[in-house]
Amino acid sequence: MSHFVRSLIATCLVAAMCTVATTPGGAMAAEDFPHRTIKIVVPVPPGPLLDVVPRIVADKLSAKWNVPVVIENRPGAAQNLGAEAVARSDPDGYTLLASPPGPLVVSGHLRTHLNFDPDAFVPVSLMVKLPTVLVINPKVPASNLGELLAYARANPGKLTFGSPGTGSTPHLATEQLMKAAGIRLVHVPYQGMAPAMNDLMGGHIDMMIDLYGNVAGSIKEGKLRLLAAATPERLQQEPAVPTISEVVPGFAHVEWFAMVAPPKTPDAIAAKLSAAIAEILALPDVAKRLADLAAVPVGRTPDQVAAFIKAEDARWKDLIDTTGLKIN
Repeated sequence: MSHFVRSLIATCLVAAMCTVATTPGGAMAAEDFPHRTIKIVVPVPPGPLLDVVPRIVADKLSAKWNVPVVIENRPGAAQNLGAEAVARSDPDGYTLLASPPGPLVVSGHLRTHLNFDPDAFVPVSLMVKLPTVLVINPKVPASNLGELLAYARANPGKLTFGSPGTGSTPHLATEQLMKAAGIRLVHVPYQGMAPAMNDLMGGHIDMMIDLYGNVAGSIKEGKLRLLAAATPERLQQEPAVPTISEVVPGFAHVEWFAMVAPPKTPDAIAAKLSAAIAEILALPDVAKRLADLAAVPVGRTPDQVAAFIKAEDARWKDLIDTTGLKIN
C-alpha cells in the first residue's frame, strides 16, 4: 500500500471520528443522555405554581434516570433573567428552562431590548395549561361580572387592578378586557403575584386576573369573590360561575408552562426529554397532584410544542400591538 493511500485512509478516519464527536443531535449523544445532574431554571421565586410544577417533574425525572434533577430559581427582569441564563448555557440538555408565556412569546414584542432570542430556544414539552379567573375584593360593589362592568363604566378610573408587573400576562389580559368591555381601570404593578394578592385581599386594590389554583383557597375562605372564569369554557371546579366570554364575547386567557432547552440543543436530546416528561405527566399520582393544583397536564412532542408556541406568539403580538405598550 502506497504512502499516499495510507495517508488518505488515515485522513478519512480522523475526519469521520471528528464528525461523530461533533454532530449535534446524533444518536450517540441521545443514548448517553443523561449521565449527570440536570438543572431546571425557574424564573420566579420559590412557592408559586410555576415553581411547584417543575419540581414535580424534576422529582420524577430524577427517579426515572437515576441522576439528580435540581431546580434553580432565577427571578428578575420580568422572568427574563432566568431565560437569559438558559439561553447562554451549553446546548447539551443539562440546563433547561421552565417558562410561562412571558419570556417565550411576550417579551420579544413588548420590550425594545432583550439579551436573548426567544425564538432560538429548542421546544421540549408543554407541561401544563392553567385556568385563570377574575377575582375581586368582597368590598367591591358587584356580585357578578355584569355588575362590575356597569360600575366600572359609571366610574371610569376608580377601580384598580393588580398584576405581577407591567407587561406581565395578567396585566395584558386585563388590558384586553378593558378594551373589549369599554372600561377604564387603573393598573397597579407589583414585584410578583404574592404582594399583589396580599393587597387585593387587604382591600388596597380592587380586582385581578390570576390562576385559579392560586386563589381557590382564598375564594373558599371568603377573602376573595370569584366573578368569572377567564377560560373559553366554564371551570370544572366552578361550573356555576360564568366565563368572561359569556358577557364579553371572544375574551379568553389561559396560562401555560413550557419546558425549553438552550439554542442548538440536539433534536434527539429534546425528543428524549419530551418523551420522558410526557410519560411523567400521564402517571396517575402526578395527574392527581396537578388536578389538586387546577393544572391540566399536556405533554406533546417538540414539533407540537413549537407549533403551539408559534400560535401563542402571534396571538400575544396582536394583543400587544393593540395596546401600544412598549418597555425599554
